[in-house]
Amino acid sequence: MWTVYSFTSASILASIVFSLLLFLSIDENPLMQFLFGGLAVIFELGKFFAWYEFGERRARRNYTGAFSAFAFYTVLAAISIGGSIGGINSATNQAQSHVNVQQSKITAFNMQIEAIEQQIALNNVAAEKYIQMERIATGVTRIQKANDKLRHQQQELAMQRDSLPVVSQGSVLGLIDSLAKSLNVQTQTAQLGLVVFLSVLLDFFAAFFVGLIGEEQRFRHQFRRMNPITIDAFDNAPHKQPELLTDMRSEEDIKASAESSQDNESDIPAEPQTPYEQVFSALNTNKVNCTKRAVTRFLKMSSEEVDEIFKQFMEEGIVSKKPNNHYQWHGLQES
Repeated sequence: MWTVYSFTSASILASIVFSLLLFLSIDENPLMQFLFGGLAVIFELGKFFAWYEFGERRARRNYTGAFSAFAFYTVLAAISIGGSIGGINSATNQAQSHVNVQQSKITAFNMQIEAIEQQIALNNVAAEKYIQMERIATGVTRIQKANDKLRHQQQELAMQRDSLPVVSQGSVLGLIDSLAKSLNVQTQTAQLGLVVFLSVLLDFFAAFFVGLIGEEQRFRHQFRRMNPITIDAFDNAPHKQPELLTDMRSEEDIKASAESSQDNESDIPAEPQTPYEQVFSALNTNKVNCTKRAVTRFLKMSSEEVDEIFKQFMEEGIVSKKPNNHYQWHGLQES
């Protein structure tokens, strides 16, 4: 979740910064810049709070409240996307302006060199006229001297043009030029499309992570309310020995059953049961758990006798052994 928090903070901060670039450029007065900057921050934070509240209300099935929160988010998101578009566009325009200034200087030098070249061409035409008039000594000589001065001036301008520092084109501007060439559109159109795409993507990116944080918070609250039994809690819980089955009947029922058993015993003489029958009766009536230790304690028998009886039970299919070495009571199978 720290990765989610980091991405969310970075995306929200980037969205606020780009909105500030636009809102702070509205007025140069420091007070107005402070007010517009605060307005941009309020719009950005309010937009993400509205999106978080939309997820909360939708989770509570409050669809009317969710619709109002979504409508509020849509208005703030439109303002935010517009601010981000203006901020990113301003940043790209500022980077483009440096390239344009340098290009304009080179264009100015090229225009001066081209003008000198045209002047030299005109002088050559005049020189041909003087040659036809056989005034080579006076006219042609003067024109040649003028052309030499123009050539020298042209070379100086070319050297100044070539000595200008080369402005490296940034990666964003290179991407814009590539898009413009591939889509066969103007550079301004490609720049606007790229700015709109980045602004919308940034806004949806931040909204996605804000919604993810809301889902995680709701899961935590629900998990804590359910208070489930975890593996750690089970391991830390004290392990108790299995208790013997107790008689949950009332005292009156116990007395009545005791009297009836006494009457039956008085009528029918009781026959002593064998250890095998005692263990079978105790397990079959669920008076004791199906473990050797519980049977030994309940019937006060020796461990050797209980081991022999359990072996006999397993041979007869009355008892089976689980993979965890615990016994399971099946009883007599009806045929």
